[in-house]
Amino acid sequence: MSVAEPRRIVLFRHAKADWPEVTDHERPLAERGRMDAAVAGRKLADTGIPFDLGLCSTATRTRETWKLAVHELPHRPKTVYEERIYDASPGELIALLNETPDDARDVVLIGHNPGIQGLADVLAGTAEGDARERMNRRGFPAAAFAVLSFDGSWKSLEPSVAKLTDYWAPSE
Repeated sequence: MSVAEPRRIVLFRHAKADWPEVTDHERPLAERGRMDAAVAGRKLADTGIPFDLGLCSTATRTRETWKLAVHELPHRPKTVYEERIYDASPGELIALLNETPDDARDVVLIGHNPGIQGLADVLAGTAEGDARERMNRRGFPAAAFAVLSFDGSWKSLEPSVAKLTDYWAPSE
């Protein structure tokens, strides 16, 4: 693929987690989270984006969210479980995305707040329609996702270069 073709990033926050007596990293999804993850997967499928790569935090709740969501997609992308996504800042997530091979055009990153919401805010220099207003109004609740597009290589991804093209949250 040419680096001149637009790339898309979907920033997907894990679904609602439970609070059992385990470490934060090992927290599983709550029942509502399991339902919302499947619904989010159907909404991701509705975007028509043919994901080339899924980058997923190693935390239990993100892995469970992705397992339920990816089942709803027409094509299962290659998935890389990346421990650096857990508790990452927007800058750390950009650095991780800068390492993405240029043969991947459409990437979904499954992670945590506040990093996911911060990354959406930092990357989105512009927005289509009311996507930014809806994202700002709703914040980034569990199982929400934002779709951003940008031109250039993954190494060129930096603040304000992307366009926020869509936003979805479970209560949308």
